[in-house]
Amino acid sequence: MLIAFFTDLHANREALEACLTHARQRKVTQYAFLGDLVGYGADPAWVLDTVMQHVNEGAWALMGNHDAALRHRDGQSMNQTARKVVDWTRTQLNAAQLDFITNLPYRIEWQDLLFVHANAWAPEEWEYIDGVMEATRSMHATRAAITFCGHVHMPTLFHLSATGKTGEFLPMPEESIPLSKQRRWLVIPGSLGQPRDGNPAACYASFDTDSQYLTYYRVPYDTETACQKIIAAGLPPMLGRRLLTGN
Repeated sequence: MLIAFFTDLHANREALEACLTHARQRKVTQYAFLGDLVGYGADPAWVLDTVMQHVNEGAWALMGNHDAALRHRDGQSMNQTARKVVDWTRTQLNAAQLDFITNLPYRIEWQDLLFVHANAWAPEEWEYIDGVMEATRSMHATRAAITFCGHVHMPTLFHLSATGKTGEFLPMPEESIPLSKQRRWLVIPGSLGQPRDGNPAACYASFDTDSQYLTYYRVPYDTETACQKIIAAGLPPMLGRRLLTGN
């Protein structure tokens, strides 16, 4: 099975369309959406409808903190800009879309894989994996051989050796990485809808469960249109401009 991992979509239709096309061209057979389907972007309804369709066809989808803010109607832990977008997003969604978000899980386990949005030790509390210390804590919190998570908008790969030493690896796009079963792994694909590593191209990763190869991708998309739609919707302009630079 070839699984595509999309995370932090952030209501970015142009990026999601480009990545779905890219994944289909690579014969992806399964999809996992690792949370933050909404927030920041101008197309929450379209993105949710698209994810809902894939879930109906067998895909996995998780709750992210921006999704949870819609559900709980608070978002108090968010900054003012993020809260403003949450309030606007709520007005754009219908009952079926809100119901879908309400029922998203915080974690999914499948075979020896774990899917979470933020981390494995407390996925509903939204603490970030900012480096080796947090990655180690997350890998120790699960028996899964490989954990896939989002929340951090930069593509990163961590590995834990049999001796307990954690290493960090910055993956290069299009390079297939064998995930040895002698180690445990934590995969952060990077944000599809709002990259923040200085590269505006959308991020996602794929994993072949047969060969155990992981591949990261960067997919260019129409950032200018996505930016202008955010501004036209009356959302903070900086959310659109950052798509142009990936910062």
